[in-house]
Amino acid sequence: MERMTKRLQPSREAAETLAIQALAYIAEEPERLNRFLGMTGIAPGQVRAAAHEPDFLAGVLEHILGEETLLLAFAQNAGIDPAEVMHARRALGGKGDDEP
Repeated sequence: MERMTKRLQPSREAAETLAIQALAYIAEEPERLNRFLGMTGIAPGQVRAAAHEPDFLAGVLEHILGEETLLLAFAQNAGIDPAEVMHARRALGGKGDDEP
């Protein structure tokens, strides 16, 4: 019989914390930040206020997940398994909740 294991999802608070950590990582390098701002359309002055919004934080994680090299670099920097970013994204809800 095949044994099935279910990975525990991080709490919403832990997911938001990881997303803020990801945002800080993006902001560390001007190139990464400019790419993020360009792709999201958010103005630099709006980032701080937006960082309090769960949908924005989910978008930060989606941005990280959208580029494998960025995902791997962030995960290494944060000392986490890259899969944790996807788990955190799912914990924030919204778009993509029904994905396996």
